[in-house]
Amino acid sequence: MARAKKIPPKPGPEAEPPPLAIDEVLRQLEEVVQELEGGEVPLETALGRFEVGVRLARQGGKLLDGIEERVEVLLADRDEAVPFATELEGGEDV
Repeated sequence: MARAKKIPPKPGPEAEPPPLAIDEVLRQLEEVVQELEGGEVPLETALGRFEVGVRLARQGGKLLDGIEERVEVLLADRDEAVPFATELEGGEDV
């Protein structure tokens, strides 16, 4: 019995775009906000741009969560470090 070739599905409108860097997410989000605040965009276009803005805000939130986790991991080692001794070996205070 012959096996059918698996063809990956073509990306449709629902396909998630590749992840962006946080700087690019913020730039695009600022662009969307400026367009919407301008008030010159037709309602249907504004709704579409609002949807893009919500997606960008969520993506930016996920990126920031990941960055926060990385920082916490890096700082975890510092929290476990032994602080400088406050007493000398003879039991005298410094």
